[in-house]
Amino acid sequence: QVQLVESGGGLVQSGGSLRLSCAASGSIFSSSTMGWFRQAPGKQRELVATITSGGYTNFAASVKGRFTISRDNAKNTVYLQMNSLKPEDTAVYFCSARHLVMYWGQGTQVTVSA
Repeated sequence: QVQLVESGGGLVQSGGSLRLSCAASGSIFSSSTMGWFRQAPGKQRELVATITSGGYTNFAASVKGRFTISRDNAKNTVYLQMNSLKPEDTAVYFCSARHLVMYWGQGTQVTVSA
């Protein structure tokens, strides 16, 4: 069983920064593609960024150049550094791990005020 626990969300002003962390339990972390998704009220969950076990990254067009994703396999943790935040980044952010099946965290709220 894999458990993902996100942290680091909160309230920030437009233009500010936040760093989200996701700590994973279990032995599959290093071989998993890790990702961050987000869901705003009334909208579908959308991909934000992913990072493969080999370190290859992929970003949604809306966050490219502002967000970075990284992983520390020794700590079983994946990070999402979010800079130049905009009000439209406001959402619940979910960590994911894909290894045969998809695992999800419980989500952390990010609110960006104008």
